[in-house]
Amino acid sequence: MRSLTDILDEYAFLEGDERYRLLIELGRELEAMPDALKTDATLVRGCSASVWVYPVAREDGRLHFLADSNAAITKGIVALVLAAVADRPAAEVASLDVADLLAPFDLKNQLSSNRTQGVPNMIALVREHAARLAGV
Repeated sequence: MRSLTDILDEYAFLEGDERYRLLIELGRELEAMPDALKTDATLVRGCSASVWVYPVAREDGRLHFLADSNAAITKGIVALVLAAVADRPAAEVASLDVADLLAPFDLKNQLSSNRTQGVPNMIALVREHAARLAGV
């Protein structure tokens, strides 16, 4: 997965439809999420599309996430959220201000409100999973 900084560097250079294409590309680059993990517990509530996020704790305490969506742009937004938290310790992810890290992308002004309404819920679910795994 690309770093959030690398993604932002590319995103800032692009405009309009090119940004949509980048988000779609990011979504396509996500590691495949097995259908068996797409459950009620991993479903993000409040999204216009179906979105699932599943945490995997690594032996060194860092988190890796699997995610999927049935909508290409939404899957790209999930990829942005995951890029912000990728390979960090669970306790750090639980307290991380992901919305602040995503602020430079200005998603609310770049995408329709229908596309971005579930972003806070995606972030909340990621942080809840991390807090549970960190024991906080």
